[in-house]
Amino acid sequence: MNEDDKGIGTSKPYEDFLSEISKQFERKDQEKHFIDSLGDAAPDEDIVVNVGERVRRVREKKGLSLEDIFRRTDIDVSLLAQIEEGTVAPPLGTVIKLAKALEMKMGYFISGEEDRAFTIVRRNDRKMVSRYDSKKGKQYGYEYESLAPYKKDRHMEPFLVTLEPADTEAERSSHDGQEFIFVLQGNMEVRLEEEIHILEPGDAIYYDSTVPHLVKCHGNQPTKILAVLYAEK
Repeated sequence: MNEDDKGIGTSKPYEDFLSEISKQFERKDQEKHFIDSLGDAAPDEDIVVNVGERVRRVREKKGLSLEDIFRRTDIDVSLLAQIEEGTVAPPLGTVIKLAKALEMKMGYFISGEEDRAFTIVRRNDRKMVSRYDSKKGKQYGYEYESLAPYKKDRHMEPFLVTLEPADTEAERSSHDGQEFIFVLQGNMEVRLEEEIHILEPGDAIYYDSTVPHLVKCHGNQPTKILAVLYAEK
C-alpha cells in the first residue's frame, strides 16, 4: 500500500500519546506519600482546567523551575507557563512527558488523587481530558476520555480516543510496554515497522510498544478507538 495515497488522514500527536509510558508506574510508596502532602482533589472538578494547576503544584513542591522541566521534556518554557496558567489544555502526549519529568504517574494529572479500590465511570459521567480547538484541532488531532479515574495503583491506562483526520505526518515511535486497541468507529491505520494494516470497526490489535509503530486515522472521517496502555514496573 502506498503511504502517500490520497484520502489518508493523519493524527500526529498519537505518537506522543503512545510514547514515554514505561516509567509511569514506579515509586508507588514514595509517590503516595508525596501526593498526600499535596492535598485531596475534588472528584467532580474539570480535568482540563486543573491539569496545569496540578503540574505547577508538583513542580513547586519538588523545587523545580520551568527551565528544569524544559530540559527534561524539550517543551518550550512559554508553553509550560501557558499550561500552568490554564490558558492551554495540554494534549495527552504532553501530559505523559510532564509526568515522567516530575516522576509522577500520568493518572495523577489526569484524575487527581487516586484513592479508590475500584472506579465506575457511567456513560454520562465521563470527563473529556482534551478537547478540539479551532486553532489546534489539526495539530492535536484527537480528544480522549479517561475510563479509570481515581483507581489507585492501576497498571493500565484505558482511554476512549477520537482520532481526527489531519494533514501532518508523524514518525513511528517505540517505548517500553504494551498496547491494546479496539476500533469502535471509522477506520484506523497502524504501521508496525514496515507493515501497514487498516483496521475497521470490530477489529483489534495488541502489540509490544517496543516495536516501532504509528497509529492514525485512515480516511477523511474521525475514528473512535478504545486504547489501553500497559507498562511493567
